[in-house]
Amino acid sequence: MHDDTRPGPVEGLGQFLRSRRARVSPADVGLAGSGRRRVPGLRRDEVAALAGVSPGYYSRLEQGRELSPSVRVLEAMARVLRLAEEDRLELFLLARPTARRTKSPARVERVRPHLRQLIENWTRTPAFIVGHAQDLLAANALADALYRDFAQHDNVLRMLFLDPAAKTFYRSPERAKDRAVADLQQTAASTPEDPRILELVGELSVRSAEFRSLWARAYTRVPPYEVKRMRHSVVGDLELRHEALTIRSAPGQQLVILQAEPGSPSADALALLGSLCAPEVPQQQNPARGAQ
Repeated sequence: MHDDTRPGPVEGLGQFLRSRRARVSPADVGLAGSGRRRVPGLRRDEVAALAGVSPGYYSRLEQGRELSPSVRVLEAMARVLRLAEEDRLELFLLARPTARRTKSPARVERVRPHLRQLIENWTRTPAFIVGHAQDLLAANALADALYRDFAQHDNVLRMLFLDPAAKTFYRSPERAKDRAVADLQQTAASTPEDPRILELVGELSVRSAEFRSLWARAYTRVPPYEVKRMRHSVVGDLELRHEALTIRSAPGQQLVILQAEPGSPSADALALLGSLCAPEVPQQQNPARGAQ
């Protein structure tokens, strides 16, 4: 006889977590053994500590009393429990109640023509516009030249974690990654069901162990500005002040400006870079010579 009585999403999540932590030994996650155990696998407090959540919060997850775990928490659980892709997808399905499973439409982000024209007219300052998931939506010629060492110019986080150029371009790549992840965490907290963010987090979690580790940590506040230290393959070292300005006419978008201190070596390097990337102007023929 077929049994159609299945556990609801929250109850099913608790059963899923209990069964998966029973399969993971302390040695699997780098914990020293502690003699005989009353239960197989990891204890609740060990899972909580490794995932960066409180023991009470994790207990509520298993007991079905926590109804809305964040994407960050779920990614941390998947990492700690060493879930294969199929189990990882099952975790996300179980953790999201039916009312929240309806897929939200993807947000279409476009840069307004006057903003594109604004940054294109800035010939001495690299500037670009990013969307809510840090997708690069527009950039001026100097910004394109500044990031020429990267093979892809599509998303800030993908460039940082997936492009080998980040290791040599940023003199402190860890700091740049910390800021980018914290910025995405802040956005994800306010729009936890956004399909673009879920897609990006899923891709980076699969392809980058470093991203998984940073994403699972507690959220840290993003500083309003900082100095980016870079090493360009053509013009050498630069120190540029990084400002990210909210665009009120396009919620979720930010205008990023990278400025050099006037009269500094970095300003000279930017000027050189600008001259190298400037379009060639065709020379006009001398009328007197043309008449000969």
